[in-house]
Amino acid sequence: MPSFDTVLEANFVEVKNAVENTAKEIGTRFDFKGTSAGIELKDKEITLFGDAEFQLQQVEDILRNKLTKRNVDVRFLDIGKPQKIGGDKLKQIVKVRNGIDSENAKKLQKLIKESKLKLQAAIQEEKVRVSGAKRDDLQAAMALIRKDVADLPLSFDNFRD
Repeated sequence: MPSFDTVLEANFVEVKNAVENTAKEIGTRFDFKGTSAGIELKDKEITLFGDAEFQLQQVEDILRNKLTKRNVDVRFLDIGKPQKIGGDKLKQIVKVRNGIDSENAKKLQKLIKESKLKLQAAIQEEKVRVSGAKRDDLQAAMALIRKDVADLPLSFDNFRD
């Protein structure tokens, strides 16, 4: 039975490269000299450091530019609120989304059921497997998902015939 998986996965090699390039640019820019502006990556979390919210916004803009140049969708970023870390310094946690959470997986499943296509959608951990009898139905489901779920950078893999 033909099937495909709907996944939400960022290319972490490119994310790491973008963070390193951002750190390099922060180190060389004149407006960041003598400040606590910085960026670091641990697991799937990027931490931005700065002296003020404006500076955090600048670091975030640099990161977005570097990610875009490396073809990583910025919709993978889940940006948190700035937090004080002592003195006048701030930090901001940016999570890199990986895997479809249960709420969005249920939305996808419901979308496919309501489409009147002869398909089944099964939630499997952090992905949604869509299977059906016809390859054309699967391709129609891919188009439907791309059109209706614009807030998530979903991709499709493991297409089996």
